[in-house]
Amino acid sequence: MLELQDVHVGYGRTDVIHGVSLTVPKDGVAAVMGHNGAGKTTLLRAAVGLLKVRSGRVLLDGEDVTRLAPNQRVARGLAYVPQGQQSFGQLTTAENLQLVADGRARGTELIGEALDLFPALKGLLSRKAGLLSGGQRQQLAIARALITEPRMLILDEPTEGIQPSVVAEIEQTILDLTSRGGLSVLLVEQHVGFALGAASVYCVLASGRISSSGAGGAGAAVDVLSAMAI
Repeated sequence: MLELQDVHVGYGRTDVIHGVSLTVPKDGVAAVMGHNGAGKTTLLRAAVGLLKVRSGRVLLDGEDVTRLAPNQRVARGLAYVPQGQQSFGQLTTAENLQLVADGRARGTELIGEALDLFPALKGLLSRKAGLLSGGQRQQLAIARALITEPRMLILDEPTEGIQPSVVAEIEQTILDLTSRGGLSVLLVEQHVGFALGAASVYCVLASGRISSSGAGGAGAAVDVLSAMAI
């Protein structure tokens, strides 16, 4: 669903990503892991179009979108949930969801589907998003992204700073969504157990280069931890 081919990305004169190639399978999950500063978020921002690719290509469902603006990629079915449980803090949970649903033919239905995926939000619809816990804000951020009906969902550190019970809920939701078909996920994550539990393929970034890659699952944990220890 998403392919990065020999991608180079940087800031100013400094390259941060050096010739990275990865593929997100259709209806599957790919995880990118690595320490802080490895280039994970930079890679995602290039995939979304928030950073220009200096060389290489970005393909979305076979279409070259390397030169397309972020909104054009969104229109083609890409959704991005950045790091930090972002929401409009002064708006209620319901207003945050409605803001995305407005103008969509199935807006009300899509809100209902998102709330079915994250039932904890149903009792928080009148609460301002800024008063939610970190885990609740993360669920809200993912729910908002899903209302856009993406084919390709990109998540940056979805488990950062949230309680283990919510981590498990988010992992199960990702697996449920991809098992239905029609959605692929690119996941950047430092929580190795979560990443490998959700992903069918993975890669480890170190200094902007892939140091290890392979099939996901618990059996890959030793290889991933060894790569991250280098």
